[in-house]
Amino acid sequence: MNTKTRILVVDDEPRLIRLVKANLEPSGYEVLAAFDGVSAINLVERQPPDLILLDIMLPGIDGFEVCQRLREFTKVPIIMLTAKAEEVDKVKGLELGADDYLTKPFGIEELLARIKAVLRRIQSPEETKQPPTLVFGDLTIDLVKRRVLLRGKDIVLTPTEYSLLHQLSTNAGRVMLHEELLSKVWGPEYRNELEYLRVYIRYLRQKIEDDPANPQRILSRPGIGYLFQSPSLD
Repeated sequence: MNTKTRILVVDDEPRLIRLVKANLEPSGYEVLAAFDGVSAINLVERQPPDLILLDIMLPGIDGFEVCQRLREFTKVPIIMLTAKAEEVDKVKGLELGADDYLTKPFGIEELLARIKAVLRRIQSPEETKQPPTLVFGDLTIDLVKRRVLLRGKDIVLTPTEYSLLHQLSTNAGRVMLHEELLSKVWGPEYRNELEYLRVYIRYLRQKIEDDPANPQRILSRPGIGYLFQSPSLD
């Protein structure tokens, strides 16, 4: 049985794919390749990977559309690759469901570090002294099954969204600093990446708040961090 972590690289540059394979395979990863978006989507359906490296500039449908279509049926972590360093591209990728972002050209050590950091996020949270199920009014979080229900209805979260909600909810009533959340959810190397946190807080609010523009559960503390408000603490 193959227990290697499977990574799909989606890029129309054969040289980049050869470079990534040459460096990831010796590190114990299995590497699959796709040269366009449609092939990538089909490959994900047939051989689900553990992580996807997805270039934005692709022939046919671009990486943004591929990411959006993948998020319709899979929560597999996605790292967007691009030659552009513009903030707008970074935010757009995150808003479409990407987990991370890497600008070309990148070093192999940086790539390996990002892959490890993203894969860390999908691991089960560390054992805590929290009860197996947390209940906040009509919101229920099953920490064992990693399941979230709002008024009895399942809420589908990506691994990063769940990890962020897990940190906030298990620290309900306490303001968590921006840097603290970034370190615990994304990894210590992301302590200053506030845009990641803003985007994913917005995701969570859209899924668990009745009025995301006027949140009652996830409260902002400008310049400091975020507070998960428990009804029992009112």
